[in-house]
Parts: sequence; C-alpha cells; structure tokens
Amino acid sequence: MTTNSENGRANGPLPAARGGAWFMESLALLRRQASRLLFIAILMQLVLGLVQVPILGILVVLSVPGLTAGILEAFHVTARGGAPAMRVLFLPLATGNRRGRLFAMGALVFVIGVLCVTLLLGGTLAGLDEATLARLQQGDMNALAEADPLFLSRLLAAFAFSVAISGTLTFFSVPLVWFRDLRFWPAIIAGLAGLLRHWKALLVLGAVLAAASLPFALLIGLLLQLAAAGGAVAYVITGLVMVLVLLFQLLLFGTQYCSFRDIFGFAESAPPPAVRGGDDGQLVA
Repeated sequence: MTTNSENGRANGPLPAARGGAWFMESLALLRRQASRLLFIAILMQLVLGLVQVPILGILVVLSVPGLTAGILEAFHVTARGGAPAMRVLFLPLATGNRRGRLFAMGALVFVIGVLCVTLLLGGTLAGLDEATLARLQQGDMNALAEADPLFLSRLLAAFAFSVAISGTLTFFSVPLVWFRDLRFWPAIIAGLAGLLRHWKALLVLGAVLAAASLPFALLIGLLLQLAAAGGAVAYVITGLVMVLVLLFQLLLFGTQYCSFRDIFGFAESAPPPAVRGGDDGQLVA
C-alpha cells in the first residue's frame, strides 16, 4: 500500500501502524514551530472566548470550522518549511467561496448541538434555577456545581454526543473544503468515506492519543492541586496549565493535518489559496 501525500490520496486502506506515525509526525511539526503555533492557538482561544457576547457569540460558533482550517493551514505552512504568522488563523474566513462553506459547516455543528440538547434535555434548562442560569450567562462556570446532578449528567451526555457527531462529520470535511476546494456535501461524504476506509489507522491514532493524554492529565491534576494553595504562584501555575492544554490541543490538530495529508493529499489541480500565512506574506505553497 502506498500513498502520495502531496498530490494525491492513499491508493488503498492505510495500515493500522500509520495511526502511530501520524502522532509522531504531529509532534515533530509542533516542535518545529512550537512558539508560533502556541501563539496562534492562544489567539484562537481569545476569539472563542467571545462566544459569551450576545449575538456575536453565534457568529463565533459559526466560525469554528473556519478557525480550525486556520490552525490546519498553520501546520501546512510549518510542514512546507515556513513560519506561520498570526493572521493565518483568519485566512480561511477571508477566502471566497470556501468561507461560505466553512460557515455552513459551523451552522451544521450548531444545529447538531441544539438537537442533542433538545433530545436529551427536552429542549429546556429546567435543571437550572434563574440565579444559576444568570451566573452561567456571566461566565461563572462554578455555578454548575449547584445544579441538579441528573441535569448535569444529561447535559454532559448531550455535549459528548454533539462533539462526537460533529467531529465525525467535520474531521476530514473541513480540510477537504480548505485544501481541496470541495463543496459542502461532497466534502462531508468524502470525509466520512475516508474515516470508514482507514478506520484501522484512525482507531490506532485514537488509542495513541488516549494513552498520551494520561500523563498530560496527571500533570495538570498535580499542578491544579499546587495552585489550590493560592498566592502569586497560583497564577503562574494556572498559566502553565493553560499552556499544557493548548499544546495537547495543537497535537490533536496536528494529527488531523497529518492524517488528512496521508489520506487525501493536496491536489495540484486545486491548490490552496495563493497567499499563505508565512512571515512577510511569503508564498508557501
């Protein structure tokens, strides 16, 4: 079984061992431009933080696939030997027809979330009193501790189902829209077909990521215990925890990029936009 990772797609189902290789390739890319990728991830989190702003929050939710494509583009620039600039995060949201398709995927993710909440919670927030709901709307997540446990379990299930379904539909469809210029439904269908065809390698990738998350989780748990002591050091430790979380998140995005590169490649007939996000507007294509 062979692949043509730059200009074509895998010529058959990839061996299961490729799942582990994607993890190592992602780690290598992250090491190559760790600081730049980290700053781009921080910028993405700042943008996502605007989800709490009325009306603007909906636009932020719709832009998530576009921001994801921006992170993948940053890895693409890195893989080509470039240094991704901060603006690369917003490049997909400013690029012609692809922008509309990515926003459409954001709308699909939003609808899936609403449907999951409707099915598992009856479309209501009856498990929250008005005071708790008001605190949540102000960004006080500690208010969840005062909610009904049964409601919280259903809310967690709704979130898990929403993430699982949305992630399955968009894992390959987002890069297919961005890198190969596919339309909305063809990208969804081709993305699902890629998941099914290469399920063994992707299953191994999931297992490797699950194993890799354990030391991250243990370290973060230890740091949070230290931060609970309070004082100035708590702020430093909290910042370190945020960096660790973002680095692991980048590792996930990197595996998404590397697996897409292996399975679908980058067709010469439909190249990504000409202006890449490298330093000084340098072309990296």
